[in-house]
Amino acid sequence: MKSRSAIHGKPRNRIVLGAAIAALLPGFAQAQQADGALGIEEIVVTAQKREERLQDVPIAISAISADQIEKRRIDNVLDLKALVPNLMVSKYPNSNVVSQVAIRGGVTVNAAMYWEPSTGMYLDGVYLGKAVGSVFDVVDIERIEVLRGPQGTLYGRNTMAGAINLITRKPSGEFSGAATIEVGNYDHHVEKVSVDLPRVGIARVSFGVRSESRDGLVDLESGSPGTELDSRDNFGARFALGLDISDCVVADYRFDYTDVDQMPPHSQLYSVTPSNALFTAAAAYASKDREDSVATNWPGYEQLELKGHALTLGWDINDTNTLRSITSYRDLRNDDSVDLDGVPLTIATANRISDYDQTSQELQWIGSASRLNYVLGLYYYEDDGYTINPHVFFFGTDSSQYGFGAESMAAYAQFDFRATDALTLTAGLRYTDEDKDTERYKSVTGAGAPIARVEADKSFSDTTPMASVAYRFSEQLNVYLKYSEGFKSGGFMGEAGNAVEAVTPYDPEEQSTWEIGAKMSSADGQLQLNTAAFHNEIDDMHVNQFTGLPGVSVVRNAGQATTQGVEIEGIWLPTDALRLQLSYGYLDAEWDEFMEAPAVGQPISNVADNRSFPHAPEHT
Repeated sequence: MKSRSAIHGKPRNRIVLGAAIAALLPGFAQAQQADGALGIEEIVVTAQKREERLQDVPIAISAISADQIEKRRIDNVLDLKALVPNLMVSKYPNSNVVSQVAIRGGVTVNAAMYWEPSTGMYLDGVYLGKAVGSVFDVVDIERIEVLRGPQGTLYGRNTMAGAINLITRKPSGEFSGAATIEVGNYDHHVEKVSVDLPRVGIARVSFGVRSESRDGLVDLESGSPGTELDSRDNFGARFALGLDISDCVVADYRFDYTDVDQMPPHSQLYSVTPSNALFTAAAAYASKDREDSVATNWPGYEQLELKGHALTLGWDINDTNTLRSITSYRDLRNDDSVDLDGVPLTIATANRISDYDQTSQELQWIGSASRLNYVLGLYYYEDDGYTINPHVFFFGTDSSQYGFGAESMAAYAQFDFRATDALTLTAGLRYTDEDKDTERYKSVTGAGAPIARVEADKSFSDTTPMASVAYRFSEQLNVYLKYSEGFKSGGFMGEAGNAVEAVTPYDPEEQSTWEIGAKMSSADGQLQLNTAAFHNEIDDMHVNQFTGLPGVSVVRNAGQATTQGVEIEGIWLPTDALRLQLSYGYLDAEWDEFMEAPAVGQPISNVADNRSFPHAPEHT
């Protein structure tokens, strides 16, 4: 099997050959104002479910336009890490298709599908339920919006740390297209084609495809199962259909497809403390230098197929009121195998065969009346999945299996009241009710205990409010103060080590946030500066703990934490040929309480002083 993956600490050379059939993506980083003067382009965002200027939205938000996406070679969510303050994005250590997204210290670090992400990711308004499959290449991205801080009112489930909106381009109804070829070392090549077809009656159609292939970065030595690791071989496609049914009714259908068949990264053994003959033998393969040729004894691969359907219906009732329906269905198949020890000895291996699907339905009423803007909504979400997760260890085997499902319903409302031309008061509220279920089975040879098939279910609910005050001192200065709360429901430990733990739920994670910010721009439109300061208090934070049992990593409610910091984003266009851009984030993340048993049978104690925050650098 030949497969492809991400660059790992090696230089990459790339040449881009572009054959632009026609200009495709709108928006420019530098735009001419009406009087001919140079100015920063005005970006319109939909972070609050309505179109608004970026500088008018009273939340910490970064927006990346189509022009910047193209110039900065942004292909997927991994490329955002250098653009947004206090945002960390990385791949899961032994997978190229799973992302770890951390905003302001909020992160989920386990790739198992019974875990819920801390940052909500959305594609054209559709929530993407799991971290598995989140590293995909979206064709024809028009805009990316990164919302920092809890978005519990308008977005809901699992947006405690924030939300990332990926918005694709709508079909234009005019014939146009673009094609590019990228080539680089390791036989790396990427082909992209995007085409808009002429309008036919009420229909507008566009489609795009992207194919990527690259040799592995790590060669497998003779006798190993395969020839390489850490390679790329994936294909993505997108189809968009717009139907202008009438002057006030529009239907938009989106289909996205991802197919991955490649090799995972190499799990390199870094250090070994010899304690028996096997570990002494393994120590000979440990290295603190990155290896480019290794030997293993377990086959590695990652295969994923993802299909997504979304239908958005919009009805402009009148000039001030719109009804919108967003219906979606997504289906995921994932099959991977990893040699966890990375040496030609059987110490730890893992397979993961997952089947997952999700369905969602959202109804929105967006309107305005005199000095009042409002958004009302109803939301329904359901998912279901099952993972077969066998392991082979040096002392035996583990045929771990777990099922997981959720059904979530929510109602929300948000109102913006312009008390004066300068002062805007905002209040919002969301009620969420969520049912979780689990199924667990495990048989073991060697060490460990089996688990007969057990099932359980549990309901969780919460109300998440938000309130803000925004004051516009002038067209160039807008300040705001915001309070918001976030909620991530509890659930079950799919990889629980015993039957009691498998049916015992962990509690929801909750967060409250204060934020103050300012959005500034110069009168000539050539300078823009946005700042924010925040203070988060997190209760019952979900953490990943390895229990010491074979292949068992479980969710715990560790305790309380406080994260706080500041963020600065600036753009300056000193000339029509030069753009200077700054993004800086400072983060102070500390545990207030981290309850843990130091050893089996020992009492639980607070070890907050001896625990660090993952993916929470002090400076970005």
